[in-house]
Amino acid sequence: MKLQEQIQQLQELVDQSARIVFFGGAGVSTESGIPDFRSVDGLYHQQYEYPPETILSHTFYRKHPDVFFRFYRDKMLKLDAQPNAAHLKLAKLERAGKLRAVVTQNIDGLHQKAGSRCVYELHGSVLRNYCEQCGKAYDAEFMLHSEGIPRCHCGGRIKPDVVLYEEGLDPDVMNGAVQAIADADMLIVGGTSLVVYPAAGLIQYYRGKRLVVINKTELSAGADLTILGPIGEVFSEIQV
Repeated sequence: MKLQEQIQQLQELVDQSARIVFFGGAGVSTESGIPDFRSVDGLYHQQYEYPPETILSHTFYRKHPDVFFRFYRDKMLKLDAQPNAAHLKLAKLERAGKLRAVVTQNIDGLHQKAGSRCVYELHGSVLRNYCEQCGKAYDAEFMLHSEGIPRCHCGGRIKPDVVLYEEGLDPDVMNGAVQAIADADMLIVGGTSLVVYPAAGLIQYYRGKRLVVINKTELSAGADLTILGPIGEVFSEIQV
């Protein structure tokens, strides 16, 4: 089936639905210039002193905070990135009362920047940072322009509010995401390889009959509709 035919089929499913939930991963933000993790030119295929998955672990953060924050500022803080067509159309679907929630594995805050209000950030956000000692909040600009190990006025270390490897997901965020997916009458999965657990396991809670997967390089045999194409291009064609 040609891409335009698939998009037309997606449009028909959207028109038939009233409780859409979108589940997205890194591929949603690549069109905004934020590199993903597992593609050929993603972060995990670039060369560093340590592998990115090691640097982004809780153990490494504790043992080598200087290296962690150098990598974090260099590769994770893309504060000039702007929402793309997918972010913007999802926000429009929410305003139209068609989309109930966005569940995202991304930490860039672009869904909110586009105007989405109900966003479950499974892995946290680079836009929120807090002192581990007194709890004082700091924004991403502070982190970007800090040097070495960022410190609070009280002397405590400032940690990004992102979920590192070896850390658990926020139970309230998880519960909200599970409930939204369970109540959905359409689930659109986009820009994710569905290999990072426990987040990837959330789609098992979907009980509806309109499961759509949109990916640039991977398809899902279990979906009612699979679209192989750039997610921004696909969403730009959807009428609300």
